[in-house]
Amino acid sequence: MTKFWKRMAAATAMTFLIGASGANAMDIAWVHANAAAQSEQRVKAGFDAWLKEKGKDWKISLLDSGGSGERTASNLQDAASRGVDAIVITMADLRASRAALDAAIAAKIPVFTVDSGYITGVMVDITTNNWAMSSDVSPYLLNELGGKGNIIFLRMAEHHGTRKRGDVMETILKEYPDIKVLAEHNIDYTAFFEDTTSTMQDYAARFGDQINAVWAPWDEPAQAAINALTAAGLKNVKVIGIDGHPQAVAEVCKPDGLMIATVSQPFEKMGAQVGDWIEAIVEKKEDPAKVIPSKTVYLDAPLVTKQNCKDFLPK
Repeated sequence: MTKFWKRMAAATAMTFLIGASGANAMDIAWVHANAAAQSEQRVKAGFDAWLKEKGKDWKISLLDSGGSGERTASNLQDAASRGVDAIVITMADLRASRAALDAAIAAKIPVFTVDSGYITGVMVDITTNNWAMSSDVSPYLLNELGGKGNIIFLRMAEHHGTRKRGDVMETILKEYPDIKVLAEHNIDYTAFFEDTTSTMQDYAARFGDQINAVWAPWDEPAQAAINALTAAGLKNVKVIGIDGHPQAVAEVCKPDGLMIATVSQPFEKMGAQVGDWIEAIVEKKEDPAKVIPSKTVYLDAPLVTKQNCKDFLPK
C-alpha cells in the first residue's frame, strides 16, 4: 500500500470513529418545572460543569414547563415518545405526571428527579430535607421577633418542598401564641415573582407598619417581598427565605437589610451528582441498586444568618 492510500485509510478510519462517537452520544431530556427559577438554573449549571469536566458530548434537550404541572406531564410524555436515553426532571410537581412517567418506564427510560419528591418509578430524587430546613429557619425568625408580632405567611402548595416547609411553619406557629398571621397567600408559581410583588404591595398598603415579618418559602419571593416593603417605606420588617442564592446571601449580609436568614442549598452539587448517576447507570450499565444509596438522597443545607453569611458568599 502506498503512503497516499495509507493516509486515506487512516483518514477514513478517523472519520468513522468520529461519526460513531457522535452517533453513540447520550441523548438526555431535561424537563424544567420552571426554567425561570434560579434553583433550577443552578442545578443545570452544576450538571453542565460536570459535563465539561468529564469531557462528555451528551446531547441535552431542554423542556420548560413554565410552572405548570400539566405541561410537566406533557414534556415528560414528549421525552418518552422520543426514546431518549435518560430523563432529568427538576423541581416538579409530579402528581399530574403518573401516566407520562409510566410511558417512560414502559420505554425503559430511566428518570432522575431533583427536588421533586420521590414517586414510584423514578430512579432517585436528590434533594435537601425540606422539613429540616424549615425547622431551622422558621423558629429562627419567630425567636428573632421575640416570640410576638404580626407576620405575612407566603406559601406555595404546588411543589413538595415548599409545601413541606409551609406545613412545618404552620406546626411551629402553634407554639407561638403571641404571633399573629395577618395574611396568608399561596404563590402562583407560573409567575411567582410578579404574583408575590403585587400581593405584598397590597399587604403593605393594607397593614402598613403592623407587619413585623414575612415568611417566604424560597428566596425569590422573599426578594419580591423586600422590594415591595422597601418601596412602601417599611424598613423594620424581618424577612426569611430558603435556597441560599448568591443574591439572597448578599441581602442577608447587609447590616440593615430586611432579610435576616436563608438556607444554603447545594444545587450545583445536585446537578453534578445526577451526572454521576447517569454515567454509571445508563452509560456504563452498572446496577442502580449498587450505585444509588436510597430512593431519596438528602444533601446538607446549613442555616445562613447575619452572623455567618460571609462564609456563604461566592469566593
